[in-house]
Amino acid sequence: MSKPVHLLKLSAGTESVEQLVRWQASARAKGADGLPRHVTRMWPKKEAQILEGGSIYWVIKGLIQCRQRIERLDEVTGGDGIRRCAIVLDPEIVRVNPAPRRPFQGWRYLAAEDAPGDLSATRADDDELPPELAGALAELGVI
Repeated sequence: MSKPVHLLKLSAGTESVEQLVRWQASARAKGADGLPRHVTRMWPKKEAQILEGGSIYWVIKGLIQCRQRIERLDEVTGGDGIRRCAIVLDPEIVRVNPAPRRPFQGWRYLAAEDAPGDLSATRADDDELPPELAGALAELGVI
């Protein structure tokens, strides 16, 4: 079995993991099945590898801070008639070891070996560090 491929996505306008959690709990972020989704213009060419256990890793304030398992990819058509991809997500948001990432547009593939690890169970409930501090510590390799 091959390793899954992940997606990396900038969560534009999001200030914290808690804000992402609140957004995804809203009705606007969910499909008819009640699962959160992110709609994008491009369909991933590596669909099969993504659906083998891939996650979307969210970049918030210049740091990869959390991830969500990708459940499936649904085709949706916007009001403009354009076909888009709805990335359907597991509602559980898992915090990861912060890793700095420069801004980019759209989404990027993220190889399994390049993905930051999940925070340990003992750190998962830690208070969130200010993004500037977490970024500086991540660049130093402290976290």
